[in-house]
Amino acid sequence: MLAVSSMPSAISSIDQEGAFSDQLSRAFLQQLAQEERRRFKAGHRANSHDFDAEPMLDEADAVEQIVVQDEINRPESAHVPVPADLAAVAVMLARAIEAEPGLVRRLRREAPVVALATHLIDLVEPVRVVAEKCLFRPNTKVIDLANGRARELSRRHAALFVCDGISRDARPEKGNEIIGAALHVRVPIVGIAPDPKRQLPRDLMRSAEHRIGLPSLDQTGLALVVEAVVGSRPLRQIDRDLLRMIDIADLPVAFRRATSPDACIEALERIVTAKADFLAEGPALEELDGYGPAKTWGLAVASDLQAYRAGCLTWAQIDHRGLLLSGPPGVGKTSFARALAKSARVPLVTTSVAEWNAADYLSGTLQAIRKVFAQAQAQAPCILFIDELDGISDRAQIRGEHVQYWTQIVNLFLELLAGVDERPGVVVVAATNHPGKIDPAVKRAGRLDREIAIGKPDTTALAQIFRHHLGREILPDASTLPLALAARGMTGADAEAFVRRAKGTARRNGRAVTLDDLLVEIRQGRRPLPAAVRHRVAIHEAGHAVVSRTLGHGTLMDLSLHDDGGQALLEFTDDGAVTLTVLEAGLASLLAGRIAEEIEFGAASIGAGFGPDSDLALATGIARDIELKWGLGHFGNISLDAAASEAIMVTGLLPAVVERLRRASERARSILMEHRPALQAVGRLLEEAGYVTRAEMDRVLAPGKTRAETEQVVPVARDEEVQ
Repeated sequence: MLAVSSMPSAISSIDQEGAFSDQLSRAFLQQLAQEERRRFKAGHRANSHDFDAEPMLDEADAVEQIVVQDEINRPESAHVPVPADLAAVAVMLARAIEAEPGLVRRLRREAPVVALATHLIDLVEPVRVVAEKCLFRPNTKVIDLANGRARELSRRHAALFVCDGISRDARPEKGNEIIGAALHVRVPIVGIAPDPKRQLPRDLMRSAEHRIGLPSLDQTGLALVVEAVVGSRPLRQIDRDLLRMIDIADLPVAFRRATSPDACIEALERIVTAKADFLAEGPALEELDGYGPAKTWGLAVASDLQAYRAGCLTWAQIDHRGLLLSGPPGVGKTSFARALAKSARVPLVTTSVAEWNAADYLSGTLQAIRKVFAQAQAQAPCILFIDELDGISDRAQIRGEHVQYWTQIVNLFLELLAGVDERPGVVVVAATNHPGKIDPAVKRAGRLDREIAIGKPDTTALAQIFRHHLGREILPDASTLPLALAARGMTGADAEAFVRRAKGTARRNGRAVTLDDLLVEIRQGRRPLPAAVRHRVAIHEAGHAVVSRTLGHGTLMDLSLHDDGGQALLEFTDDGAVTLTVLEAGLASLLAGRIAEEIEFGAASIGAGFGPDSDLALATGIARDIELKWGLGHFGNISLDAAASEAIMVTGLLPAVVERLRRASERARSILMEHRPALQAVGRLLEEAGYVTRAEMDRVLAPGKTRAETEQVVPVARDEEVQ
């Protein structure tokens, strides 16, 4: 960076190194400092956003007279602080103008038309103040055309058109007559808005010779701001990750009590760190379990964003830019976004459709949407997380008087999503409980073109989630598997709540947390399976395992017992390539649990027939579809789309289904009798441990294992595996 004098002799744009010379920035800051000095001399005070003077206390106040006299007698060499937010805007505005060759001269000698994008609504008013004080020739009267005062214009004036984007008039169709009158007078015109293309008059944008935007503060720019506030430059720099997260409102708060340049930086670091999600406590994505493909996607994004920040990747090379996360409440969609930001070490900008709709009127909602995208762009690279996305309706489903209202909201959201090249570094992650309510255009290529459903965690993941919330200090040597089995079908949010309540119970009783505390919270009055029932259920699930493994039907993932029964988790491909052989193997696997009970206990229970997803219901459905739907049965090549109650009336169907299920049952019986030691060994293993992994079943059911070896199988310690 080139060294410059405090009073520039000439205004240059950018130095030979490609960095800003900051001559214009220093000139703007000096101009603001002179304004502050004049106010002190006049015995007035002003707030940080307004240079209009407020009268001091009554002259009869003797103490006030002392203070005023002290201000008047202050030596010219004494430093006069510039309000921190105005100083920051002055630096950003000066740099934006510096980047346009000759623009500063034109603003003071000619009549250029300039469109200035502030990106954020919070910057509109301070930009207006700095523009009035610094952009134009001395003694120039500045008129805001947005107030309809074009008739007052003369060649001695300059014109602003300031729009915060909130009012109903903030659109291209409004204000064009006023702009036309100003163009006729030939005065400098500067339009100021967060998004000029959408918010300033159309004719202003058509005639704009310069379209500029406020840049972000860098280290040298922040140092200039500190110097303007306290009188000298800091020796230390702020962390570059925090620098991108600074808001204009952070500066006055941080610098208010700072007594030195380095103290300003330290105070600013404390304030910004408090809102930096990626620096806060909490797990990174690598530490979380139960997210499946979403975790794989997120880790790829984190790696790419780190490479992007380091300059090793361009934005065009990053293929993961948008994700729609779906799933039931409590599966951790918001936690995923926080963990992703932490892994990528980038800011997390969070919002929700409910937050957008909380704004007054349609214009407020549209501005809220624009603001959050602008905020994300200002902090890029970052993660923009949008919750409750189903709150934005599918345009095809909108009816009645709200069609126009919601259509404008959806259209703006789609427009901002589609501008992926206009927001480099911003990865958008949206969450919904109802993906079917999302407008299909949202999922179009180039927007949220990847959709991943997060399901409820399986037993292993749930055990790991419990361990995460317990930490390594609570029950460090205990397995969390019993907790996961008791909480089967619940979510990570449920697990966190159970742990929190159990901790509260133990704290109120003045003791450490126990497994019983946790099980009481999880079960909420439910009782575990009685010993006899547990033994029967274990044999039932073992029957599924032995037959499916013997027939090679699908991939057996695990077996588990829980308070309501048991489960054999089987993964298999169900597509158009499935044959009758595969279907018959599936029937035998489904009926194997009931047959295993008959073999070991002499009679089957009714458990295989509970509900529409029971073993018998699924097997009967497959047998019926073989006959009527898939053209593989007694009736030949035919497909009838009949409800279950109607299908039973098809002549010959019931005997065909019964016979098919009978043959499947006998096939399962034959396999289980041949492998009865394996059936008993797997049942015993499941009964004792409550959970059997795929690896353990592979050891028990390995081909060539002798009867004695099978009968000697004992449960394998898995505490470390699930903690």
